[in-house]
Amino acid sequence: MSIYKSYTQDQLEEHFSNFIIKSVSYSKAALFSRNEKAFEMMNIYGYHSKSSASGISGNAYHEALSQYFKAKKDGYVLSLPELESIAFDYIDNVPANKWKLQKTTPTIAETKIKTVKTTTALLGNFYSEKSIYEDHIAKVLDVEISNTSFLTINGVDIPLPFNTIIDLVIETHEGKIVVIDHKSKSAFSSEEDLRLTIGKQGITYVKAFESYSGLAVDEVWFCENKYSKNRSGENQLNMFMVALDRDTRALYEDLLYENLKRLIEAVSNPDYVYLINDKDNLVDKAELYDFWAKTRMCEIDEFDIDETEVNKEMVKKRLRKIRDSSTTTISPKIIKKFKSNAASFIKYDLSTLDMEPQQKVEHILKTFGIHTQVAHTFNGYSSNTFLLEVSAGTKIASIQGHKLDIANALNVPNVRIPKDLKVYEGKSYLQVETAKKRDRDLIWSESELQGQKIPIGKDNFERTLYWDLDNQSTPFVLACGAAGSGKSVELISIVEYARLIPEVEQIIILDPKFEFMDYSSDDKIEVYNEILAIENKVESLVREMNSLIKAGKKKKILIVFDEFADAIAASRKGKDLDIYSMVQVGNYRPTKDAFGFPVAGPPKMQRQKTGELKSLEENMRIIKQKGRSVGFRGIDATQRASTKIITGDAKVNYSLMICFRVPKEIDSRVVIDDAGAETLAGMGDGLLKTPDSPDLIRFQSFWKPQVQTA
Repeated sequence: MSIYKSYTQDQLEEHFSNFIIKSVSYSKAALFSRNEKAFEMMNIYGYHSKSSASGISGNAYHEALSQYFKAKKDGYVLSLPELESIAFDYIDNVPANKWKLQKTTPTIAETKIKTVKTTTALLGNFYSEKSIYEDHIAKVLDVEISNTSFLTINGVDIPLPFNTIIDLVIETHEGKIVVIDHKSKSAFSSEEDLRLTIGKQGITYVKAFESYSGLAVDEVWFCENKYSKNRSGENQLNMFMVALDRDTRALYEDLLYENLKRLIEAVSNPDYVYLINDKDNLVDKAELYDFWAKTRMCEIDEFDIDETEVNKEMVKKRLRKIRDSSTTTISPKIIKKFKSNAASFIKYDLSTLDMEPQQKVEHILKTFGIHTQVAHTFNGYSSNTFLLEVSAGTKIASIQGHKLDIANALNVPNVRIPKDLKVYEGKSYLQVETAKKRDRDLIWSESELQGQKIPIGKDNFERTLYWDLDNQSTPFVLACGAAGSGKSVELISIVEYARLIPEVEQIIILDPKFEFMDYSSDDKIEVYNEILAIENKVESLVREMNSLIKAGKKKKILIVFDEFADAIAASRKGKDLDIYSMVQVGNYRPTKDAFGFPVAGPPKMQRQKTGELKSLEENMRIIKQKGRSVGFRGIDATQRASTKIITGDAKVNYSLMICFRVPKEIDSRVVIDDAGAETLAGMGDGLLKTPDSPDLIRFQSFWKPQVQTA
């Protein structure tokens, strides 16, 4: 067993402080061996290249095969259409900024078409020839195993843990334990190359699986799937099998150890110089030199460094030393010019060019024959807004079809283009909104409160958006958002503002998730958590409302209902709401008294249904329909955009609708009747639907940092 497995957490932290990276893998070792500078770029600085059509189709193919063998392990066989559906979903979920455009596929749409075509060929090949796998399988042992552990290679304890992802492990009819790796190829590898090179990857999988499972692996198989059609009609799948006897293991461990030894020496030396291999055809040379120039000019925060995988402080010191030594010997002006020259050779990737975001928007649209000019740029909190002036004769609707191309140019996952034009300073513009890495917070401020107008947030034009509690036309609000979207922070902000409004006599918080317990000690606020307590409180609010209506009085009560969809789903329904009482249904037979005179028999009682309570959902609907007239105001919030709860009839009662980030476009449409919330950045980035605006308004919610809730 590796000695590092016995280390305590404190010992490991001290140990990892000596290395610039925190784990290794076969792919890292192979990349380091092939091109040290590319290893530095990708695995230290997080400077990842975009994925080509063939790369994404290979990933989609792996995802489909993973699901196929998981189902097979459970005794179910997925059909080819089901596999295609899994792969196409994977392709659809690849963000726009991850697609690599090339000469043959200069747009994302064309790249996707090629990706789908390649993936379809790979899956068709697999399904027609899957017997190359299945004829050997007695039992599927494991699928898509992701493992991180310390390994011993060639008798040496490797000081960094190994990350491995193993596609498939099976037991054959002969009782052998076999690790299988899927590969998608444009052409089969030669058997000579496989015999010489594939063993190092194979022994990595073997050591990792044996460490993880305690089972001894007998063989490793590599199954290549060739997506280009063989003219000879031969099989499209080729299985290369590596038997692991004692001598073979020793040979491959020795070869792997040579790569690892040099890698470990490099990452433990903060001053190591990573060399560029100009002969490496698998890495974009211009991109590599662009990275080299960037390390001579840029600060640490301009790199996308993953601190869970990389010692950022060590990189920071290293970068400062590199930059300082470079600028003393080479003029920064010369480095910038070199960087510009390198970037000019990186085709179809505007993120590498020294262009402002607005220039990239204009440039990418020009490549499709659409002439626009960004007239105004607004830097928001979680998003930026560009106002485009469109040339005469340009069909504005055509720009909607290039949202992903704009996103790719700006290196963001998606952009939002509202369907209505934006009128700014008396002129109409097409509005393009793009998420961004937030560089500031919108801090809650008492000064934003205006009378009974509760601030909801600010749009990208720095205008404060309000919910007016004194306005009869906006009594109730619907808020929806996934976990981490900012929904709870918005509710806290509203409660904090409501506490300051004298006219708000009472705040009722219905909190089935126990997230607002900090307010339970406030004299103005009542918090209810248990479902039955919530039901009883809502029922009492209905009675209070009816009493106020009859007396002609008003009382400003704010009802904050968090996770109302879950509460309604868990509340009593049907027969649970029936009221039963003992009812007289007659008398027993008459009797005679002591003198023989007849006496009426005792009453006969029976438990019968005498009424029916209203459900929680029905009582909430009654409050929304009648409560506005007596001063009741409310905000209902939920994570689940359920059409069973947020029905068309239910939405009639909500005059304001707020939607933070949701997982899918359909969720956005359920809440605000339009797409867009699925593209939001999270952390308070929201869309507001209000009667005052014909289109959705993008905004950032306020955040009050001193309030601590779960």
